[in-house]
Amino acid sequence: MSYLENIKVFVRVFELGSLSAAGRDQRVSPAVASNRIRELEKYLGVRLFNRTTRKLTPTEHGRVFYDGTVKVLEAVREAEAAVADISGNPKGVIHVTAPLGIGKRLIAPLIPEFQNTYPDVQVRLRLSDRLVDITTEAMDVAFRLGIIEDSNLRMRGLMECKRVICAAPDYIENRGAPSQAEDLLSGDHNCLLLRFPGSKEFYWTLRMPDGPARLEVTGQFDSDDGDVLIEWALQGHGIINRPEFEIAGHLRAGRLVPLLTDTPPVDAQLACLYPHKRFQDPKVRLFIEFSAQRCQDRIRELLGSDPAGEIQNR
Repeated sequence: MSYLENIKVFVRVFELGSLSAAGRDQRVSPAVASNRIRELEKYLGVRLFNRTTRKLTPTEHGRVFYDGTVKVLEAVREAEAAVADISGNPKGVIHVTAPLGIGKRLIAPLIPEFQNTYPDVQVRLRLSDRLVDITTEAMDVAFRLGIIEDSNLRMRGLMECKRVICAAPDYIENRGAPSQAEDLLSGDHNCLLLRFPGSKEFYWTLRMPDGPARLEVTGQFDSDDGDVLIEWALQGHGIINRPEFEIAGHLRAGRLVPLLTDTPPVDAQLACLYPHKRFQDPKVRLFIEFSAQRCQDRIRELLGSDPAGEIQNR
């Protein structure tokens, strides 16, 4: 087996802490991943991991070897990117992550077109509404929707997306419509919340006369999937705060009714984040630019009108 392939598996086992997780990441079986680790250990003459029935823990030799192999893989990646840039022939794998909602509506539909345009580039898409650690999980591009906090990552801003607080007519008939933002805190209303580790949506930020105000809303239902919240709202179970493009069809059809339009939620930023060096890779750069245009076009299509526009890069 290729020594470089063995190193790639070792690095992912170290980062993910699991042979099965590393195998899925590298598209090999846990048995193959285990064999590659054993080959490295035999070649180096040291144990890289302490193994128990439940976990793998790197040894001191493993930690030292990891520090070096990460630099090796980054050097190989940079060399491949430089050659692709000169030749104009990008190739290789791009690891992309996105939340479920925008992943299904915006990102997944554009990938076949991108790969038809650049057939030597393979995109591996991972969808999850949890907050993915880009560095630890070795992602090249991460799409985010919400309030994008400062980080050591680069950001390509795509759009400012209007949010809407709304509910189904059945809910309004049964529970009434909140007349002011504070009514959401009274206990008379059921707010449907997106919850997962790192989630920011256990509060809603509204545009009040004196400036943005954070409301610690509560409700009987929560989920880590935004589409589940929309479905619950359509069934009359509560109030949601979602990006307009996700629910535009339901709003036009009257299945959902906007609420608190005088104090709307703050806009959500749609952006993609990436490590600083990744943008130097031509296939990553091409994918980001391609995605930016396709996402903007798709959101305009869903809204049936022009959105607020692009936001700035960082």
